Amino acid sequence: MNIDKNNKKSIRKAFGQTLAFIGSVDDRIVVLDADLACSTQTKIFADKFPERFFDCGIAEQNMAATAAGLASEGKIPFISSFAMFATGRAFDQIRNAICYPNFNVKIVGTHCGVTVGEDGATHQALEDISIMRSIPYMTVISPADCRECEEVIRYASLHDGPMYIRISRSNVPDVFDEHYHFNIHKAVVIKEGKDISVFTHGETLAETILAAENLEKEGISVEVIHIPVIKPLDFQTVIESAKRTKFAIVVENHSTVGGLGSAICETLASRYPTKIYRIGIHDEFGQSGSADDLLAYYGLDSETLTKRIRTMYNKEQGKI
Repeated sequence: MNIDKNNKKSIRKAFGQTLAFIGSVDDRIVVLDADLACSTQTKIFADKFPERFFDCGIAEQNMAATAAGLASEGKIPFISSFAMFATGRAFDQIRNAICYPNFNVKIVGTHCGVTVGEDGATHQALEDISIMRSIPYMTVISPADCRECEEVIRYASLHDGPMYIRISRSNVPDVFDEHYHFNIHKAVVIKEGKDISVFTHGETLAETILAAENLEKEGISVEVIHIPVIKPLDFQTVIESAKRTKFAIVVENHSTVGGLGSAICETLASRYPTKIYRIGIHDEFGQSGSADDLLAYYGLDSETLTKRIRTMYNKEQGKI
């Protein structure tokens, strides 16, 4: 697969543009933001449909509760803010006002993971997947590139029920082409392999693919599986891959506590016990720095992933 890291595109812009498109198709769609419309790119929708856009100010709890009220009257609200604030500050309202009555509200958290960059630990959502996947009725999705983000937002407008969609601040390279179609029920086997199963999601997919290609040249066969839908998890694809390789690694720009790694550990522990390593942020807060520097510091860039996966594999083979 040809991943061009020098040609990156704004996944937030893809979100904003798709939001405006579906808004032109369905006038039930309304958008709420928490004083961050330029950053989240919901401004694109606001400019086109000002009468259906509501800036709630820096009041995420009010935004979530207002969205619940709009949903109760048949609207399809998309609410957006930085992932840290969309999920952390508004947890009570999301749990009790949106998910408990199973209202049709879409929560889009932008600026997730350490790649928020210079804003630092207070703005870096490393716990959002853990928070959202723990709530009953919530669907959790983490698209990897612009094409998949477009597909996910279109799907979300048709799906009935609460949904959390996680997108990065960083621009991302293309992974999927125009022929790709998102399937809520299926993980995506990007590359088949026989030695290691590597599961990932979001912006780390591109880095994982590049690392797998590096390892292939060394004779280590890596199966790369993209898990865009973290809840409900496609456990069948996970188990089938684990049965092939007998060794699994999860890579994610999220805490190793409660994220995709935890979801896969839970799945394999009960259905097909497998040795598994988790590569992510290990029970610590992030810090300030450029997105690229932080990816490298936390071992999530392709070069460091190549070394880490190689070391884990060699350890399992008794070579070190």
